[in-house]
Amino acid sequence: MKYTFDIVGVSPLLQFFNHEQHIWQQSSRQGVEYLGMHTCTLDTFLKSVESVPPQRGWNMDRVVDTVIKFWLNNSDSIRYWKISLSNAGKDNLLVTRLADITALQAEFESLLDK
Repeated sequence: MKYTFDIVGVSPLLQFFNHEQHIWQQSSRQGVEYLGMHTCTLDTFLKSVESVPPQRGWNMDRVVDTVIKFWLNNSDSIRYWKISLSNAGKDNLLVTRLADITALQAEFESLLDK
């Protein structure tokens, strides 16, 4: 299984919480996790992937490797989002997406079909 990790944006804490509640109510949710954090550091990214439910069956070594590769290959993007999060204020989160590539593709296709 291949994974992808991306920074999606900055979101107010309550909006992110409401979005997550809505997603958890959908039974079709498979293979895509949205994670919110208050800081933009590699340690925070790695700690956030620990919260992925074990029933996903993901290979956590590969997941961690994916996050580390993202960090190493996207310094400009990381710098941009770090500044954006700082400018947004303390009641905001940096939102990232961790996904199995097949599930993410299916999610995008379902959005296009609607």
